[in-house]
Formats: sequence, structure tokens, C-alpha cells
Amino acid sequence: MALSADQVQEHLRGVAAGLLTPLDDDREIEHEKLRENATLLHEAGIETFLATANISEYHSLTRRERVAVAETAVEALPADACVLAGVGGSTVDATELIREYDRIGVDAMMIMPPDHTYLHEEGLLEYYRTLAASTDQPLVPYVRGFDPSVEYLGELTRVDGVAGIKYALPDPVKLGAGVAAGDDDVVWVDGLAEPFSVAFWAEGAEGFSAGVSNFRPEVGLELFDALENGDWKRARELRNVCLPYQNFRDERGENNEIPGAISIPAVKKGLELAGLHGGTVREPIRPLSEADERRAEELYSELDDNIDRLIE
Repeated sequence: MALSADQVQEHLRGVAAGLLTPLDDDREIEHEKLRENATLLHEAGIETFLATANISEYHSLTRRERVAVAETAVEALPADACVLAGVGGSTVDATELIREYDRIGVDAMMIMPPDHTYLHEEGLLEYYRTLAASTDQPLVPYVRGFDPSVEYLGELTRVDGVAGIKYALPDPVKLGAGVAAGDDDVVWVDGLAEPFSVAFWAEGAEGFSAGVSNFRPEVGLELFDALENGDWKRARELRNVCLPYQNFRDERGENNEIPGAISIPAVKKGLELAGLHGGTVREPIRPLSEADERRAEELYSELDDNIDRLIE
């Protein structure tokens, strides 16, 4: 049985790990490895999981694969864990995907950043209302890739069925204004991982998505505890430990001018170095070059040393 909206909100007040999709050399999904990743992360203390998210290569998965990946996560995790699954595209396609997720017991629907070329704020709100009406499970809209007004953010909190908002704009001031303009019963989640955790927490975020914590969950859990306890000095220290690898994720890689191109293969490399499962990636993403593989190994070693220094 899926969690209630209140239980989902309680899970959003924590660290949400992305479940990357392990792919073999033929770019086929390795469900057993996905199951092992979910189990090991849960045993390490993670209780909230993002399946079929951007970091899961959402746009490179077919609808059938998205459902299968989400089902593997639901089956692998205990009933008190929270699984959010990504939903996007046209209203009809998104509604059909939500119904499939409902069938397998997903706890909440993370509505992906709109990839429509042209957007209208009122049209987006209507989109969320329509999707919310198709399910009893809560929605968590993912705000990224466009620059909404503060008024829009406030109205988004008043859409029936919205339990949380994953905010991934590098603008903490707008986050604070959106929190102030919105209803108090919606949980705001830092969608830009550890680097923005301290600034976003100060503006009203109550949880954050994992970056480095996808493969070293202990650093994210310690960071969350520091934020919750108001230990700003320790929170900044833990955040700073994550910055070199997270900054590496923002790079372009070789023969490319698009920022962030190596983000997913960099995390998959981190998973492998931590003893978990990453695998290759599907186009239009490219695997790390040999030089970037070596850099990832060096940065991971530095991260490992710093975690050992800060966390007993």
C-alpha cells in the first residue's frame, strides 16, 4: 500500500536519493543491479528515492521501461520507504503513466520539468491540476529550466494534491519569496543537491536531493542532521566536502560545449567507486572520457579522505 500524503511530506523532509538506471554494455537495464543499489542505499539510511528522474535518464527510457524501473524500486524497498516516480510529457501521456504508477504502488508523482518549447504559467497550473485529479497520490512538481514568477510559485502550492515542490533554480532569493507567497503545508525541496543545501535551507527548504550522496549517503545524512540542528558551521564543512565532485559534474567533457554533459556518467562512476552499480549511459549522453575517468577517481579519493576526516 502506498504512503499517505502526510507520510510523503515527512519523507521529503530528508535526503532524496536518485536511483540511477544501471545499463549494461548493450544499454539494456540491469534490474537486479538497480534492486541492489536501492537496498544498499536504504540500509545506509536513505528513506526517500527518486525513480525515473532526470538522473535516472528519464528521457532515454520508454514508458514501459519507466514503469518497470519504478516497479523494481517499489519491490526492492520496504513499505515504509518512499518512492517518487517521474512523470512528464503531454497531459494524456502523463495521465496514463500516472495510472501505471498507481497500479504498482508508487508513493508520489514527481512531475518533471516541462520540456514544452512554449509555456504559460496559468497553463502549467492547469496541467498540474489535471494530473492531480487523475490520482489519489500526491504530486511533487519539479521547477527547473524556466524562470517562473514568484506569484506562480505561490499558486503552485495551492494546487490540490501538491505535497511538495522540488526547486532547482540557482536563485535562493526567489525560493524565499516563493515560500513566503505560498501555503505553509507544502514541503520545499532543494533540487540542486548539496551545493545549495545551506542557502536553500535558510530560505525555507526542508530537504534536499542527493548529488554526491547518491553514492556516499552518509555525507548527505550528516549534512541534513546539521541543517536540522542549526549547526551551520558543520553544515558548511560537509557541503564543502561535496563541492569538488559536484563541480566536476557541471563540466562539459571532451568535444562538447554544453554544460553539465558529464553529470550522469560522473555519478555512475561514483557509484562504481563506492561499490555500487552504475554502468554505461544511453545517447544523447556520452560516457566519461579516459581523462575524465581518471579525474573522477582522483576526486573520489579526495572525497573519501574528507568524509573519513569529518564523519566517524
